[in-house]
Amino acid sequence: MGISIAFWVLAVCAVTGALVVITQRSLFRAALGLILCFISTAGLFITLSADFLGLAQILIYVGAIAVLIIMAVMLTREIERANTASRFKVSALLGVLVFAGTAIWVLLNTSWPLDNNEPAAPTATTLGNLLFGQGGLALAVEIAGLLILAAVIGAISTAREKNDGH
Repeated sequence: MGISIAFWVLAVCAVTGALVVITQRSLFRAALGLILCFISTAGLFITLSADFLGLAQILIYVGAIAVLIIMAVMLTREIERANTASRFKVSALLGVLVFAGTAIWVLLNTSWPLDNNEPAAPTATTLGNLLFGQGGLALAVEIAGLLILAAVIGAISTAREKNDGH
């Protein structure tokens, strides 16, 4: 019962964060709404017993991408000025309605067989042993981390050079 309540609270938080992203005119507040959506999605994964996906969501999206977005927003010169209105509002709304209608139609018209003999989902410990155990991919994970770090440093130095030039 508690897991169900947590799931629905996190689902409402995720949708609220997504709505904040698309309705806020302030870029900084939209980025904070995106972080709320990311954290809520990680919580949803954890309530669905997908521990590894929840941890990956926190590490990758909340820990890296959200921080990078906040840094980019902070390096933007005209952060106080609100976002300008877009001429694509009507076409974007039409696209969202078509997508939502199609998704609802597919959900309602698909037979969802239940199989009680499914194997157990791998846990974070199992996946950790596969990645970092004997013959694992630890070196590849470390190289990817260094590559991301180099990209962030390059983006910051490029942004500084542009700001110093004006």
